[in-house]
Amino acid sequence: MSLLKQNISANLAGNVSQMLLALVFVPLYIKFMGVESYGLVGIYASLQVLSGVLDMGLSGTLSREMARLSVLPDKEQEVRNLARSMEIICWCVTLLIGILIIALAPFIANYWVRASALSIHTIEQALLIMGFALALQWPVGFYLGGLIGLQQQVLLNIINIGISTLRGAGAVFVLWMISPSIQTFFLWQIFVSVVHTFLLMTFFWRKLPKSGSRPVFQKQLLLGIWRFAAGIGGTTILGIILTQMDKLILSKMLPLEMFGYYALASLIAMSPLRLSGTMFFGIYPRFTQLVSLNEQESLRQLYHKGCQFMAVLILPVCIVVALYSYEIILIWTQNPVAAEKSHLLVSILIFGTALNVLMELPHALQWSFGWTKLSFFRNLLAVSLFVPLIIYMAANYGVVGAASVWLFLNIGYVLFEIPLMHHRLLCKEKWRWYWQDVLIPLAAAIVIAASGKLFINSSLSQLTLLIYLSIIFVLTLGITVIITPATRALFVDQLLKIKTICRVGNNLVV
Repeated sequence: MSLLKQNISANLAGNVSQMLLALVFVPLYIKFMGVESYGLVGIYASLQVLSGVLDMGLSGTLSREMARLSVLPDKEQEVRNLARSMEIICWCVTLLIGILIIALAPFIANYWVRASALSIHTIEQALLIMGFALALQWPVGFYLGGLIGLQQQVLLNIINIGISTLRGAGAVFVLWMISPSIQTFFLWQIFVSVVHTFLLMTFFWRKLPKSGSRPVFQKQLLLGIWRFAAGIGGTTILGIILTQMDKLILSKMLPLEMFGYYALASLIAMSPLRLSGTMFFGIYPRFTQLVSLNEQESLRQLYHKGCQFMAVLILPVCIVVALYSYEIILIWTQNPVAAEKSHLLVSILIFGTALNVLMELPHALQWSFGWTKLSFFRNLLAVSLFVPLIIYMAANYGVVGAASVWLFLNIGYVLFEIPLMHHRLLCKEKWRWYWQDVLIPLAAAIVIAASGKLFINSSLSQLTLLIYLSIIFVLTLGITVIITPATRALFVDQLLKIKTICRVGNNLVV
């Protein structure tokens, strides 16, 4: 198995496992702590992502530089010095994050969240503990970027699956055996964050190329990458604002209980982003290497193949969840109220997420060329529209109106960014991207999944409904695989291999 296939397979196994683990434990969190406390968990998740504003492009730049330098000769000491230089900055930012959140905890508790069951004192305590947990978790992204650039995805996913299991199962255990409080939940997050950061840091330094000297801080190495880091940092900051600003605004505008339902819907709708990481982090380092080696034809082929595999991986999941959101939430939470209040939000948000994911590999292509201006200015324009629209739509149309802004935003990305990108990179590939990479798998997934709505019956038991939805998903995925050119070619190739093996086996028997 090639390194690229091995990395993608490892990422798929790791991301699917982490996504399922996250979804499995949420109903138990709500059962033990209540919806209001889960609203604080939603704020924690948003702050965790928002803390990426302070990343300043460190993790993305580290990933690119590790991938680029790894194919160039005699760069061992430079790699280690660059890693140490960037690591020092990373830990300085970690300290800053902890101080900021701890300092803001009283303000958030008293003036931001609107709780009815939880006391101000409880919320403030939870936020203080949350600050420590976030600070200790933050360096994880830095070491993840380094290991991805070194193409150590197999090791990385083994660690991440173990940590996700420890994080979720351990949280349920302490809530059950010690105390079903939000403070207990966040104290456990501190412990897991320490373990996660320590493991990734240890393995990152072990996997770096060996050299004869100790790594040292070198300012000139940072000066050589600051433009790219600034471009990625600016794009990332704006991207984080776009994905988290709705939750930040709604956490202020909505009662904490209603925000808990929105956080629940957002968790489901944003879960496919984990799956998209399977392709993005598997292919992005290879894109960078092909650009460095100036292998344009190989880059073009990998780009379209990757985009089609991304569509097949994501679209069947998103379309089925969007069309059957009420049934899925009901089976998952066993809570009709939660299903009723969040299913429409899930449908709207996950359609937007599906389109967002389709833009992942075009972004990887831009970054591989060191071109960050397009995505930066796109996000800058989007933020200037997104924030006032969220406030207006939430005030006038409620949470459903706020959710629709995410969908419209991503429709705009697909319609306007792709033509601009292909005017400069991989010219003349625009229409192939729209037709083969997007429209064919999208149409197949919608037609098959929507057809299943014709035969669904509200009187079905939950077990029968689960089996029915599983069949619909398998059919949607299977037809999408067969219809999409790149996955169809792989499917036919695998069938021919199986046929050849069977023929050889029959000849041996004869």
